[in-house]
Order: sequence, then C-alpha cells, then structure tokens
Amino acid sequence: MSLPQVRRGRRSAGDHSREAILASARKLFAEHGFEGTSLRQVAREASVDPAMVHHFFRGKDELFAASVELPADPAEVLAGVENTDPGARAEVIVHAVLRLWEGPAQNGLVAFVRGTLGSRAKTALLREMVNRTILSRVMAGVPGPAGQVRLRGNLVASQVMGLMLTRYVIRLEPLASATQDDVVRLVAPNIQRYLTGDLDSPT
Repeated sequence: MSLPQVRRGRRSAGDHSREAILASARKLFAEHGFEGTSLRQVAREASVDPAMVHHFFRGKDELFAASVELPADPAEVLAGVENTDPGARAEVIVHAVLRLWEGPAQNGLVAFVRGTLGSRAKTALLREMVNRTILSRVMAGVPGPAGQVRLRGNLVASQVMGLMLTRYVIRLEPLASATQDDVVRLVAPNIQRYLTGDLDSPT
C-alpha cells in the first residue's frame, strides 16, 4: 500500500485560517470551557468570518474535538457504557480503558498525556473534555444528589487516570505487565465503590 503524498511548499490561505481557528478555539475553550465559548467568539478571536469556521467544522462539537487533538474518540470507546446498570458498570469501564490503551492508539495516547501534563492550556482542555465527553457517559444514571454524583465522577476519574499513568506512561511494575484479567479484578471493585458504594466506610 502506497503512503499518502506529503504536501510540500507554502501553506494555502485555507490552511492558515484553519490553524488560526484551532489556536483561537483552544485558547477560548481553555479559558471559558465548552459552554462559555461560541463559534462567533472563536471567529472573532481568529480574525476570520464566522462562515469560515463553519466551512472547516460542522459545529462546536467537532471544533472542540479537533482542538483537544485526542488520538481516539471517547464516544466510540465508551459506546454503551451509559446503558449498563450503574451497579455493574465498573468492569465495563476498565475493559474499555484497556481495549483503548492496548490498541493501535497507545503511542498517540502516551504522547498526548505527556504533552498535556506540561501545558496549562492543554490541561484545561483535557479537564473540559473529561467532564463533558467522558464523565457524562460514565456517570449517566448513577443515583444520588448532583454534588455527590460529581464527587463520585471525580473519584472514578482519579482511579482511571492513575491506572493509565501507572500502567502505560510510567510503566510501573508489576502493574505494567499484569494481565488484563488481573487489572480488571484488582481495579474494578474500587471503581464500583466510587460509582455506587458507600463513600463513608472503608473498603
């Protein structure tokens, strides 16, 4: 299979406009979040006509996804998680994380995480993406007052992020070499407690 041709030479005006839109979107999403940013604001920040934003991106969701530059689509990775009984959801979450990180996207994900940790703006974008795209699915239907559900979501995120960093970025042994079955067996019960268990009692 032949490799795609790499374009050489000067960038077109369209390339420049798209890059300007993305740079402005990253800045505004990081500062104001998804809900606090409009496409008109992005266009104004990038000094382009609003129609130019619509030319490159079908809407704010697509612009946000391009701004974050994730090597995988969280909606696809977590497809169906929100339809799983919250009382039996932890194993589904861990299996989804393992499938993603041990698939073709692993190198891109490691690079993304390493790059994010060194950038305040990228960290803000990641926080917005985790809240809006990941936790909204992971925590769908979890019972309890809104504040407690948000806390539970934060705790789930801390466990999942800790797993990803330890197993795939830092590669701390023996977790880095543990089988997927062992990872699910060891990690899922704690995530399930964070999802639906008693947060006031010890594990």
